[in-house]
Amino acid sequence: MRFANVRTLLLGVVIIIALAIIWLRGDQFLELIVTMERGSIIPLVLAVVLQFGKYVSQSYAYAESFKVVGEPTRAREMLPLVFGSYFMNVIAPSFNTAGVMLVIDSARKRGVPTGRATSAALLMQLSVISGFIVIMTVGFIVLQLFGHLSSVWFLLGLVMVFFAGVMVAMLYVGRKNPEFVANLLRPVEKLADKLSRRLRHGKGLKPWVDSLMASFSEAAGNIRAKPRAAARVFGFSTLASTCELGCFCLVGVAFGLLNPPALIGGYVIATLFSWIAITPQGVGVVEAMIVVGLAAYKVNATMATAISLVYRGIVFWMPFAIGAVLIRRTKSFKRELPNSREAARLARLKRLPASRPSSMLPGVHESRLQASELCESEPSADQAEE
Repeated sequence: MRFANVRTLLLGVVIIIALAIIWLRGDQFLELIVTMERGSIIPLVLAVVLQFGKYVSQSYAYAESFKVVGEPTRAREMLPLVFGSYFMNVIAPSFNTAGVMLVIDSARKRGVPTGRATSAALLMQLSVISGFIVIMTVGFIVLQLFGHLSSVWFLLGLVMVFFAGVMVAMLYVGRKNPEFVANLLRPVEKLADKLSRRLRHGKGLKPWVDSLMASFSEAAGNIRAKPRAAARVFGFSTLASTCELGCFCLVGVAFGLLNPPALIGGYVIATLFSWIAITPQGVGVVEAMIVVGLAAYKVNATMATAISLVYRGIVFWMPFAIGAVLIRRTKSFKRELPNSREAARLARLKRLPASRPSSMLPGVHESRLQASELCESEPSADQAEE
């Protein structure tokens, strides 16, 4: 009962934060509805379909990442986690770690060991970053060919490459020499523990460096042992980024923007700032930077603003709303119910008369239960004759 109350309290906090975000940014939602009426309907519908394709691709990537660590699961079971993790990253901005923790916790409640769940989540995060880097690199090549590659956007792209390089290096070194990386992270662990003791009235943090390095080492070993499965993870993540690029291009087409460099550059700018902005999923920042980026390609402010609002409505508000609903279907928030056989067993136990305490007559309830089950399962003589 206590854990159910905690889960209910946590869900209430999540709903309150979600309503606060809607309250603070609700004007953008209303403006989105008005703006969409000015666009062409067919490209906008196709843009929504492609964006859904991104989330389906990510669910397959999650399923493949769990197969890599030896915990097979179905993609449709991962789809609520895709939306739920996005929702958590919005209401608890922490550089996407909130969504990662939701995936790990849900997997743990499915019976997956914490180390394997962490390895699968790390592999998925690396594939998401790598998938975008592939699309970004192709986009930069196209922009360079058209003579529209900005040095500012290129430098921001290098930031993403740096993050991916750090993760790959930690996987590699963590596999070859985990103690070396652990020694580098121990000062961070001590500093976080000191801050926790000051802010939480003496409550420190559990040691996390050794478990993190074990997860990195296990993830690297699984990638090496199952390269084809790992390649499928990266393939699905790259497909997800491709779908999102198509979504942005179709939104631009819906409002009359047919300039390929502007469409590619606008998408790269939007995704870069959604990663590096300090606001939840770049809300407020990405919209402004899309307008600024498209202005560099001679797109007028009215068209750029319309594209920005509608695109962000599809990639921000749509998964946010769906995640708010589907997060209750994840193992972290879903209340587990007994199966039908166990529920029937408990119901029969409640109906049995308690003439004496069970401690005085051991086995009475069990024998009565077995007799009742036999009576229910075996037909009577009259029924047999019929």
